[in-house]
Amino acid sequence: MDWTDRHCRVFHRLMSRRARLYTEMLTTGAVIHGDRARLLGFDASEHPVALQLGGSDPQDLASAARIGEDFGYDEINLNVGCPSDRVKDGRFGACLMAEPALVAEGVAAMKRAVKIPVTVKCRIGIDDQDPEVALDVLARGVIAAGADALIVHARKAWLNGLSPKENRDIPPLDYDRVYRLKAALPDVPIIINGGIASVAEAKQHLAHVDGAMLGRAAYQEPWQLLAVDSVLFGEAAPYAAMKDVFAAMMPYIEAQLAQGTRLHAITRHFVGAFHGVPGARAFRRHLAENGVTPGAGADVLRDAIALVDDRVPASVAA
Repeated sequence: MDWTDRHCRVFHRLMSRRARLYTEMLTTGAVIHGDRARLLGFDASEHPVALQLGGSDPQDLASAARIGEDFGYDEINLNVGCPSDRVKDGRFGACLMAEPALVAEGVAAMKRAVKIPVTVKCRIGIDDQDPEVALDVLARGVIAAGADALIVHARKAWLNGLSPKENRDIPPLDYDRVYRLKAALPDVPIIINGGIASVAEAKQHLAHVDGAMLGRAAYQEPWQLLAVDSVLFGEAAPYAAMKDVFAAMMPYIEAQLAQGTRLHAITRHFVGAFHGVPGARAFRRHLAENGVTPGAGADVLRDAIALVDDRVPASVAA
């Protein structure tokens, strides 16, 4: 949330033709009653892109899924893994792992409402749940209800005692639990998530599961996405280097600025773009000092890019 907005997704899409992009989690109430054009609008270049929903009422989930399908999304994803307090108070997110029957009912309602795939993202369990039992019960319930795939963050979520940030790091990773789920459900697409730091690590997981999801690694070091198409799909990367990506991004940025979007709303997603490259610190500093002022234009970004050595980070080039 607050990270993978439409500007971020356009940026990420330029680095991989094949990766599937996910929106921020949007509540069913926001989708049904909010400013849909602002919340749900996206650029056509983002496909394939999935809409991630948070909610628990089956009727509302069905309505929100139908709205998402009408907007052109390629997938509806139900989040049953987010551990934040506001999520818990609203009876959606990870707390729903304690109500697998309700989650299955929501999936069934969405499947009846839309023709596009419906998927579920969850944890391996919450609080004192036994992950061997909790994950199996949830998975089998949503698959029986028609879910097309399951994305599993391979950590428990502790809803009592840990902050959302701590829940991303402190509970130990248990990739083997996700592998066992895949072995038990060989015909069900299982995607693994949690602590995957590189595309190379993602490839290792693919020996055991059907897909791998990168969250923080993709956002904090977006240059890693330049390796996705070549390493995972055997295809050439869309661009050879990050400066080429930014050249391709400029028309979008200029169009957005012309519509009144502030430059910082877009460039805030670029902080890690040149991680490990000479000039990266100067790039970040220039954007921080000049990109936040009202009326800042694309030239601020061009000047920042000029401070960077035009090379691909060694880990990508390898």
